[in-house]
Amino acid sequence: MAAIQGLRGTGEFTTDFRPKNYRELFTLLEPNGNAPLNALLAMGSSEGTDDPEYKNFRDELPDRKLKVNGAVSSTSTTTVTIDASDDNKFAITGAIVVNSETGEVMHVTADTTATTLTVARNIGGTSHQIADNAELFIAGFAAAEGGNAPTAISFDATVASNYTQIFRTAFQVSNTLNSTYLRTGDKMDEAMTKALKLHMSDIERAMFFGVKHEENGSSAQPTRFTGGLLNSLTNVVDVSTDFASYGGSTAGQMTEAGFDSLLISSVFKYGSKQKIAFVGETVANQLQQIGKDRWKPTTYEGAYGVNLTQYTTFAGDLMVHLHPQFRQIPNMKNAMIIVDFPYLSYRYLEGRDTQLLENRQAPDADSIKSEYLTECGLELLQDKVHSYIKNWSSR
Repeated sequence: MAAIQGLRGTGEFTTDFRPKNYRELFTLLEPNGNAPLNALLAMGSSEGTDDPEYKNFRDELPDRKLKVNGAVSSTSTTTVTIDASDDNKFAITGAIVVNSETGEVMHVTADTTATTLTVARNIGGTSHQIADNAELFIAGFAAAEGGNAPTAISFDATVASNYTQIFRTAFQVSNTLNSTYLRTGDKMDEAMTKALKLHMSDIERAMFFGVKHEENGSSAQPTRFTGGLLNSLTNVVDVSTDFASYGGSTAGQMTEAGFDSLLISSVFKYGSKQKIAFVGETVANQLQQIGKDRWKPTTYEGAYGVNLTQYTTFAGDLMVHLHPQFRQIPNMKNAMIIVDFPYLSYRYLEGRDTQLLENRQAPDADSIKSEYLTECGLELLQDKVHSYIKNWSSR
C-alpha cells in the first residue's frame, strides 16, 4: 500500500486501474460491392464442369471482304491481286463483288485463289480504276439461266478453352484465443468473415486479370490458372496510342464524339444491345461529364444485385458500374471493361463450388483451422462481343 496526499486525477492511473473504453466489436472497411462481376455471374450464367479444362465452339458469319494489293489503273483489266485472306474463298465463280470506294460492280468469272481475283469489270456500264488497298466486298450471286450449281463453300467453328483454378483461403486461431474474451468479438467469427471476403476478392481479380496456363501439366498434380478478361479479349482499344482515331489530340484523350463512334463501330457491333461496363474512377468521371451534357444517365438500384447507371445511345444501352477494386489496382482507374453477359459464364468443377471446409488443422494442433475452397473459372462463349478500353485519362 502506498499513501498519496493531495488531489487525485485520471492521468496518474495505469490501465491496470483504469481500463480504456472501446466500442464493442469492430468495423471492417472494404470497397463497396467487393465482387460485382461474381455477383452478376451468380445471378446469371453459371454451370458445372466435370473436367478442369472446359471447351466451347465459337463461330461467326464472315465479313466476306477483300483488300486490293496494288493499284489497277486500267478500267478493263480482269485480274486483280488481293491480300491473302480466308474471306477470298467466298469469291467463287458467279459472285458479285463491289468496290466500296468507287461503287464499281464486278462479276467473278473464276473461283478466287489465295491472292488472285478474276472478274468481269464494270457491270452496268460504269468505268472505274481500282486503287491500292481498296476494300471490296461480296454483294450476292448472279447465275446464268440454265447454269450449273456454284462451287460449294463452308466454314468451321473454332475451339476455345479455359481451366478451372483452385482458390483456397484459410483462417486459423489457437484454442486459447478462441476461449479468450475480446472486445472486438469472437476472433474465429471475425476471421471467417474476413476470409470469405478475401476469397471472393481473389476470384473476382482472377476473372479480370488471370492468364490461362497449366503448370506441370503432365504431372499428377498440375497447377491450373484460369484466363481472365484482360488476357482473353482481342477487342482492345488503347487510348494512349489510338487517341487520334477517337477525336483526341494527346495521348489518353478520347472525346465524346470519339466515344460515340467507338460504341457504334466496335462495342455494339456484335452481341446484345445492352452491355455492362465496369469502369475505373477516371473513366467514371468522363462518363459523368458526358452524362451531364447529353446522355441523362438513369440509375437502377440493385439491378442484378449491383447498382448500375444506364447510358442510352443509338448503338445500345451501356449499363455502367464503378468497380470498387479498380480503385485499389494500379492503372485500372483509366480502364473500362465492357461485358456482354449472355456470352460469359462462371464454370465450377462439379462438387467444388465455393464451400467452407472446417477442422483442417493437424491432428495434434492446439488450434482451429478452416478454409474456403473454390475450383472455378471463366468461360467466354464469344470474344468480340466484349471490349476493353484502357488508358482513357481525359476528354
